[in-house]
Amino acid sequence: MKTHRLLFACILFFTMLISCKNSTETNKTPATQDIQKEAVLKKVSIGIKGMTCQIGCAKTIESKLSKTVGITSAKVLFKDNLGEFIFDTNQISAEEISKRISTIGDGSLYSVTDMKEVDLN
Repeated sequence: MKTHRLLFACILFFTMLISCKNSTETNKTPATQDIQKEAVLKKVSIGIKGMTCQIGCAKTIESKLSKTVGITSAKVLFKDNLGEFIFDTNQISAEEISKRISTIGDGSLYSVTDMKEVDLN
């Protein structure tokens, strides 16, 4: 009985050792993939039609876009019907930001009226 337990323990140990080794090897990436592109930041000003309030509309758009990969800053001004976004062009484009605004809610709440690039200050 002790021999069986010892044999089982050895098999379990070696199985765990081999499986751990294989999982760490598969997580390795080639050296060329480890190099990340340097962020290219741009700022875009987007006119947003359809907002009816500061808290419900403007803050919702701002919150959802601030969580989007590639967007480093999101600021929506209700009184100006305007959104200002700083984003990394390697991860997202101004057109994609515009599409995301148009799809918030059921897709019929907000629309983009105009879009222009602004200098980063």
